[in-house]
Amino acid sequence: MSDRVDSGRTRREGDDVQDPKVPITIAHRGASGHAPEHTMRSYEMALEMGADYIEQDLQLTADGTLVVIHDDTLDRTVRGPADRCSGPVMSRTADELAVCDAGSWFNEEHSDLADPSYVGLGIPTLRDVFEAFGRTARYYIETKNPAEAPGMEEALIAELERAGLMPGDTSDWTVLVQSFSPESLLKLHGLRPQMPLIQLLDVESDPTEVDLDRIAAHCVGIGPDRTLVTARLIDRAHERGLAVHPWTVNEPDEMERLIATGVDGVFTDFPDRLVSLREC
Repeated sequence: MSDRVDSGRTRREGDDVQDPKVPITIAHRGASGHAPEHTMRSYEMALEMGADYIEQDLQLTADGTLVVIHDDTLDRTVRGPADRCSGPVMSRTADELAVCDAGSWFNEEHSDLADPSYVGLGIPTLRDVFEAFGRTARYYIETKNPAEAPGMEEALIAELERAGLMPGDTSDWTVLVQSFSPESLLKLHGLRPQMPLIQLLDVESDPTEVDLDRIAAHCVGIGPDRTLVTARLIDRAHERGLAVHPWTVNEPDEMERLIATGVDGVFTDFPDRLVSLREC
């Protein structure tokens, strides 16, 4: 295995080196199995549970602000005035989105986990997240719909530099940036070659040797769908110094299978489950 895979284990000054046999826990949209996704409470809960990373999906507003929300439309996870809190994210300004409620939907959908404190939780900006957690957290950021959001990569770089979180080189994994878009990752690589990047793979993608060689030229890892992860894929990735971080794994038996297979990290809505398995 290339040293580059193991070098991603230590991220913050003063941290102990993590056992390279233990996969990192990546809180998918925060602790989204327990709290409203991509809210501050979801992130706080994930860190309290021991997650190594909290994930941010980025969308760009009409006035060029990076907000943290998975969908490119507001309607699934946002409530509030229709003239501000519905439709495409890119059609709204940051000020319009500031009045929206990103927590009530969770209580509607998950009555067994409903909490009155979730009502009124806001849509965070990326700056909000950085200001809240600083270097006490590690961030796993995804550029969403970058082809429809020109300037997203430049805006991300500006926020990382403003927060003092721009990696010094690709061995500093305080921040990882992923995308399904090779073009977005290549643009980021061209702008900041020191940024560690992860190429997400489509659900039915089985990368060829040529694909993996191409990815390894500018990325430090791949993000395959959990169902596609095999020992062979992991070996082929590791031969090129690529870490393997599958998504999204919520059942303990599948977590155990992937850990045994040799993955380097796991995306999960339930970081507490993976942390508990790692500690066994």
